[in-house]
Amino acid sequence: MLYRRSPFSQLRAILLRHPSAIITGTVLLTVIMLALFATVIMQARTAAADRAAETSANLALVIERDVTRTFQYTDLSLQAFSQRVLDPEIMRMPTYYRHQALFDRATTTGKYLGAMLYVNEHGKIVEDSGAGQPRSGAFDDRSWFQAHKDNPNVGLYISAPFYSRLRGDDPSLGLSRRVNHADGSFAGVVVAAIRLEYFRHLMSGIELGAHGSVALMRPDGTLVMRFPANGSVIGRSLKGTDNFDHFAATGEKTFFGSGGTDGERRLYVFRKFAEFPMLVRVAPGVKDIYASWQRHSLYIAIFVLLLAGALVTMAVFLSLEFRHRLKIETDLRLLSRTDSLTGLNNRRTLDGSLKYEWNRMKRSKRPMSVLFIDIDRFKMFNDTYGHQAGDDALTAVAQAIAGCVQRPSDTAARFGGEEFVVILPETGATGALSIATAVHQAVRALQIEHAGSEHRTMTVSIGVATSGDMAIVSADDLMHAADKALYSAKQAGRNTTVVAADEEK
Repeated sequence: MLYRRSPFSQLRAILLRHPSAIITGTVLLTVIMLALFATVIMQARTAAADRAAETSANLALVIERDVTRTFQYTDLSLQAFSQRVLDPEIMRMPTYYRHQALFDRATTTGKYLGAMLYVNEHGKIVEDSGAGQPRSGAFDDRSWFQAHKDNPNVGLYISAPFYSRLRGDDPSLGLSRRVNHADGSFAGVVVAAIRLEYFRHLMSGIELGAHGSVALMRPDGTLVMRFPANGSVIGRSLKGTDNFDHFAATGEKTFFGSGGTDGERRLYVFRKFAEFPMLVRVAPGVKDIYASWQRHSLYIAIFVLLLAGALVTMAVFLSLEFRHRLKIETDLRLLSRTDSLTGLNNRRTLDGSLKYEWNRMKRSKRPMSVLFIDIDRFKMFNDTYGHQAGDDALTAVAQAIAGCVQRPSDTAARFGGEEFVVILPETGATGALSIATAVHQAVRALQIEHAGSEHRTMTVSIGVATSGDMAIVSADDLMHAADKALYSAKQAGRNTTVVAADEEK
């Protein structure tokens, strides 16, 4: 049955080979998490603005309905007043009964309704709901008087704010209708004054936050009332301001803008009255709209950043742990492949390399050679100078041999004791002899004293064997041929090289 590694084992193997992938993956995960958090936060911000816009639109609708209802009641009174004021029978009644016929109860008892007047064609008061005898005053200069005098088809006219001449400059808004003689000619105006205190009272019950505002205005931009109250702007035209002009030009009912008087950033929601030529504008402050969102977002952001920091920190520590384990495993693999004393490949690695290169030689048909190297009279060196000096000499000779093997495919290994083997793939006898000569020179250059040697210094003997000989049909044969050549080199006086092919001649 074919054994298949579990996904966890495969992941562990990958992480062991690439510890930095832990940090990379965690950082990528953290970035995705932060991106999702930012997306959710921005969606929540948009939702907060949408809720504010919806709430403001509802408030504008409530204001419209309240004001519309007041205007409707007042207009009904004005229509009845205008129809009766020229009735001869009513006008002949005593004052008390005439007022009962001309003015309804709402006109005389309304908290925010000023006097209702009938002003004749000359602008003089003829009937006055606020007094038994009409008060004196000329009103032919008022806009509501001029509008009806000049145009018989105005209908209900809603004036700009003005200061009452009969109630001590009490700011008011006039609703008026034209009165005609029987022949249709201008007979004057009936007008009812609505105190601006009514609009202030209506708007004061609206909670828009510390930076919000609400305003009532005419279609031409004339400001009727603003809350928070600012008496200096009542009656002022907003035409020419960025927000009103934007609404007038585009018809866009909801948009963000900055206040023309205080520079406060707000969400502006405009609404036109359905029945009367009036506008209401509700504008909550951006700071108030996003206050709750900012507070909650801050808490969530702190949590997410702490979580992200913890993840990255854990990833760093985990990566360091995997790096440590990777180093340990690498060292263990190195120890299993190398000789602990000399640093060259060990016998196990030598056997594997020999088989691999032999099979590769058979496929490529290119020669390979083996050098079998032995330190001359090494036992005598140990007996004379001690085992520690012997170990040092072994290491020095091993490094000298390794220095002569330059190609990555070449293998230098300790065979055992004082014997070494060099595998030279794709190398013929001539090339192998050249490497052997270089080894002799490198060992002599060490100048290691050896009193027991006939050469008075440490030397090596080398046997060389190359594939291609009819007697060599396996890797073992190649090694055996190199070993025999080494034996011949020792017989020949040591400190020399014998090639297996020459040795047989």
